[in-house]
Amino acid sequence: MSTVVGFVGLGNIGKPMALRLAGQQQAANLELWVYDVAPDPLAEAQRAGAQVAPSVAALAQTADVVCVMVRDDDQVRAVLDEVLGVARPGAVVVIHSTVAPGTPPALAEAAAAHGVRVLDAPVSGGAMGAADGTLALMVGGEPDAYAAAEPVLRALGSKVVHAGPIGAGTRFKLARNMMHFIAFTAATEAQRLAEAAGLSLKDLGDVVRHTDAVTGGPGAIMHRETTAELAPDDFWHGVFTNVTSLGVKDLGFAIDLAHELGVDVPLAELAIERLGPGLGLPTTSVPAPASGRTKAEKEGEK
Repeated sequence: MSTVVGFVGLGNIGKPMALRLAGQQQAANLELWVYDVAPDPLAEAQRAGAQVAPSVAALAQTADVVCVMVRDDDQVRAVLDEVLGVARPGAVVVIHSTVAPGTPPALAEAAAAHGVRVLDAPVSGGAMGAADGTLALMVGGEPDAYAAAEPVLRALGSKVVHAGPIGAGTRFKLARNMMHFIAFTAATEAQRLAEAAGLSLKDLGDVVRHTDAVTGGPGAIMHRETTAELAPDDFWHGVFTNVTSLGVKDLGFAIDLAHELGVDVPLAELAIERLGPGLGLPTTSVPAPASGRTKAEKEGEK
């Protein structure tokens, strides 16, 4: 028996996700139905082999797994309201949308009264990852619901993490995206410094992408099970002492250059203070920068 999958929401990421499932129907033993309010993506999905449902309710009547990739919490709630009146007992609703942390547990509680199970499974990897099946999916929910939906999840992505109970997937995604967008903001700070220094921003971007692919970028330091302070005999103490020493040195030079060029770099000034403690080093063991004093400190010396 094929697993009947309903997919609601064929937007920028939802459409390539649905198209990916359409192409995986035979290999993954799936039968795909899709629904969206816009006709064009429905037609594209139909050409790819999906069947088009006339409504969310019609889709949900026969689906074993309903994937939801709509815009926001209100739309997710509206879809679930339509699903719950008609879904089979034991059906699994998978919320791929990134929603507020409290939304998945509340929806799971409402669905349980109808015999429907809920997973929150937001994704990371963008439209490109959705198209080629390399998304990361961060999943929260009960083991039985996860097991029922796992073949669908693995057809969608190459990295599937069952992070814990309902809501864990959303919390996982928010932590991941917090780092993502803070890093974007740091990149804009570095761009301003590079531009003021007369450098090519495109070349800087090429170098960043090249070296991050080699070193792993920020994820390279994320191998510990805890953020607690490191013991002196911990393997990572030596590694992170070296990382911090290099980081404090280079951040200090960069901050001095920024001050010389009249560029504000508040994230860099925060990072030079927090890098070592953030990596788990006691404050007393964090090397002091030879330079890199904040603008306020320098003005106070005048």
